[in-house]
Amino acid sequence: MFYQPGKTDHGLPHNPFKALITPRPIGWISSVNPKGEANLAPFSYFNAVADTPPMIMYSSTGTKRDGSAKDTLSNIRATGEFIHHIVGRNMTDAMNISSGDYPNGEDEFAKAGLEKVPGELVAAPRVKTADAAMECRLWKIIELPGENNHMVIGEVIGIHISESILVNGMVDPLTYEPMARLGYRDYSAVEKRFSLNRPGQK
Repeated sequence: MFYQPGKTDHGLPHNPFKALITPRPIGWISSVNPKGEANLAPFSYFNAVADTPPMIMYSSTGTKRDGSAKDTLSNIRATGEFIHHIVGRNMTDAMNISSGDYPNGEDEFAKAGLEKVPGELVAAPRVKTADAAMECRLWKIIELPGENNHMVIGEVIGIHISESILVNGMVDPLTYEPMARLGYRDYSAVEKRFSLNRPGQK
């Protein structure tokens, strides 16, 4: 099949675009509004974009049900800071609860039964039990085509890593099974791996 997004109908029950871009790591972002009220929300348009300095991005699409901007985007615009958390398999339910469309100022940490601890370098709180977290300073918000599509790029200025996920001095994803978003309502967890050498590598 072939179709042109926005021009021709794909004829399928659901839009296949996001189902083709998989697996997608989950950006579990905490932030605070100018009043100091905490927010925590997952985003499936997320990834690393550079390593020196370390940079990550997530994209915010659409609005809340009442038509207002999503809290995470508004908070980062106001404060210039946020924290990204790795979502291990044991955090799946809490991550899902935090995805709800709650009123501005309502604490998703409390909703999901998560303990928060202060960030070291940013005002946003951190999920205490997350296996890893990256404190970030906003670099740029890029307005994308369409309605309410924004790419948020942050520089990672501090990294928290639980000793429990380090094996022989290396982060071992099999110890925490990071979650990934697939298409539709589907998710996956990293349960196995294999290694490849580039041509010429030993």
